[in-house]
Amino acid sequence: MAQKRRIHDAIVGVLVTAGVTLGHYASLGWLVLPAVIGVTLIQSGVTGFCPVYFALDRLLPSEGATDPSCCTK
Repeated sequence: MAQKRRIHDAIVGVLVTAGVTLGHYASLGWLVLPAVIGVTLIQSGVTGFCPVYFALDRLLPSEGATDPSCCTK
């Protein structure tokens, strides 16, 4: 879980920072990105469902699981 948490925090941090930076330098419309992420974080805290963790669960094997190919002969 620690690896997925670090990846989640990195993804969210990069997206928020990019949204604020683009909102400041490019167009105010980019501020919608960190706003949506903030709403998603609130929703995740209430419901327990996080889209980033959902994707990470699909993409990364669960931590502590053994590789089945190592044990088959």
